[in-house]
Amino acid sequence: MESSLSIELAKQVLQAVGIILAIGTFSGLLAQKLKVPDVVVFLLVGMLIGPGVLGLIDIKADSALNQLILIFGSCYILFDGGASLRLKVLKEVWITIVVLATVGVVISTLITGVAAYYLLGVPMVVALLLGATIASTDPATLVPVFKQVHIKDRVAQTVMSESAFNDAMGAIITFSILGIAMGGGEFSVGHTLLDLLKQSLIGIAMGGVLGYLAALLIAHEKFGFLQEYAPVVSLMAVIGAYMGADGLQASGFMAVFVFGIVIGNKEVFGFEMEAGEQERLEEYVMTTALIMRMFIFILLGSQVDFALMNQYLLGGGLVVAIFMLVGRPATVFLCALPDRRARWTFRELLFMCWTRETGVIPGALAGLLLGMKAPGAQMIASVTFIAILMTILIQATTTQWLAGKLGLLVE
Repeated sequence: MESSLSIELAKQVLQAVGIILAIGTFSGLLAQKLKVPDVVVFLLVGMLIGPGVLGLIDIKADSALNQLILIFGSCYILFDGGASLRLKVLKEVWITIVVLATVGVVISTLITGVAAYYLLGVPMVVALLLGATIASTDPATLVPVFKQVHIKDRVAQTVMSESAFNDAMGAIITFSILGIAMGGGEFSVGHTLLDLLKQSLIGIAMGGVLGYLAALLIAHEKFGFLQEYAPVVSLMAVIGAYMGADGLQASGFMAVFVFGIVIGNKEVFGFEMEAGEQERLEEYVMTTALIMRMFIFILLGSQVDFALMNQYLLGGGLVVAIFMLVGRPATVFLCALPDRRARWTFRELLFMCWTRETGVIPGALAGLLLGMKAPGAQMIASVTFIAILMTILIQATTTQWLAGKLGLLVE
């Protein structure tokens, strides 16, 4: 009996995978025709085929399969994003990235929390918990958008890097506030900063070491005996970087992103692959990242709880509007404008104000709060889904248009 149940479960999963791949492929083609980022179409299609409408797929948010897809998919998209960055550009804007990924998360949390306190009528600690949950930007959304919409290098790389580095800060603040909300502790600025520093340094070190080893094995003139297996090596290292950092209670996503940066800039470290092998690796990474986007955003759309979202639709929508139109601009101008080294123009700052999509990471935090029965968890999950839908459907679809108006598009 157990064997037959396992087989039936395997068949159901296989069927869901086939449906997602088939519908995702046609959705990607539709996105190309409409000239919008494919994550937008994937999200909408997911809402359509999920249990709330057509019921073609029903993979629970708390299932092991869903968590596997979210974790690995986010890791791979982050790796792809890191590999597309250039150290030369990052040297110019690293101060802005660090401040946005730390102080910026705190500013977003406070502004969103105050808005939620007045508009939703919840206790301040619960309002701040909501603010912290949605404060971090989402690399799984932003990296694909900037892969498809070609923006001025330093702007795109700043926003992508911020999204990769601020998830640790968002999680730390979220659980610090949760401890207060559940009566389990007090917020300590010193402890929070120390925890952030530890997570960041370990994550960066883990990603850097594994990135260097991977580059050595696939691109060194003498020791690169795994050059033909470069895609497999990159796959192993992505998993290793995440699991290694996570096992040391550091940011696994940061480790994966740094690993991607090292692989993408291996020439700086004296490693160079043969043209044919480099092309194979790039094609493999591009295809795998596309598949991960399909699964992440179709599943994310299919798991939208319409009934729960409707409970806080008006108030939640207003909170998210303030988050987008007040919180993000305040964050960008307060954190980036003082960076005299980067010399940001007003147009560049204006563009960064508009690009801060919410997605997988905040969604995962909201799911954790639901599972822990945190105070206000139902409201937080509802508003988080509203934030995901509003930012992806409104901001991601208008990214190219705004970049064109501001003169930031490149050929």
